[in-house]
Amino acid sequence: MDIDDPRPHPKAPGPALGIDRAMVTHLVHAFYDEVRRDSILGPIFDKRVKDWTPHLEKLVRFWCSIALMTAEYHGRPMPAHMGLGIEPNHFVRWLELFAETAQRVCPPEAANFFVERAQNIARSLQLGIGLIDPLTGQLRARAR
Repeated sequence: MDIDDPRPHPKAPGPALGIDRAMVTHLVHAFYDEVRRDSILGPIFDKRVKDWTPHLEKLVRFWCSIALMTAEYHGRPMPAHMGLGIEPNHFVRWLELFAETAQRVCPPEAANFFVERAQNIARSLQLGIGLIDPLTGQLRARAR
C-alpha cells in the first residue's frame, strides 16, 4: 500500500459507517483543539508537543489505520506514553473530550465506532504504563 495515497482496505470497518480520511482528519483536529485548551490535558501536551503539524498528521495516520485499515501508521504508542506522569484522571478526561468531540463532528454510528476504539486504546495504554493491575483489572492509584 502506498502511504502517499493510502486507500481503505476492502475489509475496513470505517467506510460502511461513512468514515473517510476527511472525517478522521476533522475529528483529530477538532479533538486536539479541545485538548490544547483543556486545563487538565493541555499542560501535558504543551510539555511534549512543540510542533503540532507533524503530531496531528501522525494521529490522522493512526486513526486511518484503525478505521480504514490503511496500514500507514508505523509508530509505537506505548513508549510515547511512558514517563509522562499520566494518571487515571487524565484518561478519564481524554475519553470524555474524545467522546464529546466525536459526537459533535461525526454521524452517530461513526462516533460510536471511534469512541469504542478509543476506550480500548485507553485501556491498553493504562495496562501498559501500569495504571491497571493486569491480574485484577482494577485501576491503581498511581503508576509504578
